[in-house]
Amino acid sequence: MNKKQKIDLSYLLWTLLPLAVGGLSSLISMNGMRENALLPQPALQPPPWVFITAWTILYLLMGLGAGLVWNAYPRGRKDALIPFYAQLVLNFLWSPLFFALKLRLAAFFVLLGMLGLAIWMTVAFFRVRKSAGLIQIPYLLWLCFAGYLNLAAYLLNG
Repeated sequence: MNKKQKIDLSYLLWTLLPLAVGGLSSLISMNGMRENALLPQPALQPPPWVFITAWTILYLLMGLGAGLVWNAYPRGRKDALIPFYAQLVLNFLWSPLFFALKLRLAAFFVLLGMLGLAIWMTVAFFRVRKSAGLIQIPYLLWLCFAGYLNLAAYLLNG
C-alpha cells in the first residue's frame, strides 16, 4: 500500500469516529427522543429529519477536519486534536443528558462547554490547516442554534 492509499484510509477512519460517537449517543437516547417529540417544542424547532441530516454532515466535516489536521505536517497536529477529542466526549454526553435523563439544564451547560471546545478546535485546526478550520464553521453555527433549542426546551418543559 502506498502513502496516498494510507492517507485515504485515515480520512475514512477520522470521519467514522465522530459518526460512531454520535450514532452510539443517539442509540442510547432513542426512547427519550420519542418522548421529547411529544412535549411542547421551541418556536424554531425543525423537523426530525433536519437533525439527522445536519448532524451527519457536521460529523463528516468534523472528521474530515481532523483528518486534514492529522495528515498535515506533524508540527502541532497532536495539540490541535486535543479539543477535537474533548468536544466529542461532551457531544456524546449531551443526548443522554437531554433526552434519556431529561436533565435539560445540565445538557445546556454541557452544550456551552461543547461550543467552547468547538471554538478551540476550530482555531487549532485553522492554525494547522486553514481548510480544516473553515469547515468547522457550520458546526459552530449549529451549536449556537442547538443552544437556543436546548434552553428554550428547558424553559418550556423544565
